[in-house]
Amino acid sequence: MQQPPVDLKPYFLTIDDLEDVIIEGVIDWAALFGNDNPVEIDVGSGRGLFLVDAGLAHRDVNYLGIELEYREGRHAARRLKKREMPNVRVLGGDVRVAFQKYIPPHSVRAVHVYFPDPWWKRKHRRRRLFTDQLVQQIATVLQPGGLVHAWTDVAEYFEVIEALMDHHEQFQTRSVLSEREALHDLDYQTSFERKKRQAGCKIWRGLWQFCAGD
Repeated sequence: MQQPPVDLKPYFLTIDDLEDVIIEGVIDWAALFGNDNPVEIDVGSGRGLFLVDAGLAHRDVNYLGIELEYREGRHAARRLKKREMPNVRVLGGDVRVAFQKYIPPHSVRAVHVYFPDPWWKRKHRRRRLFTDQLVQQIATVLQPGGLVHAWTDVAEYFEVIEALMDHHEQFQTRSVLSEREALHDLDYQTSFERKKRQAGCKIWRGLWQFCAGD
């Protein structure tokens, strides 16, 4: 007999679950996390390796993963629940909708986008996450001085991301960390990075800073 799904609230929420933390139409971070610590967003958080590692390493920072695939998001939430991590949450839904409607303007310290789906076929490339619209949405939610971390193992896609970010007048390119050997099997930002680096693939990494206009 199939077991009913485990209640993963508050670690996994959908947009429909946000009613209690919505104030004046947007998420109230203090209501969601119970504190006023800085907030960082992980776009396409998958099974949550980055969220778990970052949340454990920086308990004074709040992390919100946004994941379109509920199954993946719930997997991440189970990891958070097991560790009782009050500073990390996963929101199931489309990040573009979340940015447009629910994330307070200029309230986020950093946005992390690790290995977005490249949508290899040319006819499918309109489905890619990175567009001018997304870059503008990121500019809207970031605080002045906020950072965008974007990594991919696809050189062509990185050229697209780089062009979009560099074209926006409010982002400045910053230096990125050089590659180093992993210290152990979990010493990677995401599970996908581990898979690709262990296969010998090169990773392209971009870091941009949001500079608000006068």
